[in-house]
Amino acid sequence: MNRYLTVGLFAILGLAMLLPAQNTSFEPDPKWQAPPAEAAKKNPEADKPEALAAGKKLFSRQCAMCHGQDGEGVPDNDAPSLHLPVIQKDSDGSLFWKISTGNTKKGMPSFSRLPETDRWQILTYVRTFKPSKEAPAGGSDSGKADSSKPEQK
Repeated sequence: MNRYLTVGLFAILGLAMLLPAQNTSFEPDPKWQAPPAEAAKKNPEADKPEALAAGKKLFSRQCAMCHGQDGEGVPDNDAPSLHLPVIQKDSDGSLFWKISTGNTKKGMPSFSRLPETDRWQILTYVRTFKPSKEAPAGGSDSGKADSSKPEQK
């Protein structure tokens, strides 16, 4: 009986090692910072229920191939999990700017070809992702407060 338990345990551990790991080694590009005026922008779609559904559909078409359907990232891809605190703490304006301008040196394309409303809707959906527990080292312009959200103390 003990032998079967040991074999079962090793089988479970082996399967767990095959599961994709969350990309927590993400280091934000310190040069990829939204200008203050852009970082201060508020999401005009934030309180629109239809924006969330539209954003989910757009995210699926435009972003999921790199960031995964759930925003956790895709195995063998360097795109970070969008659940990381360093990303979720960025202001709406900063994330909108990053979606719009891209960072081709790090593999993030510009989505400026999408209508502005679509980009805000994608951001509305991204805001539904819960921050993960592990915070990577490094920083972003996450130190800039988003005054549209109550401050946590």
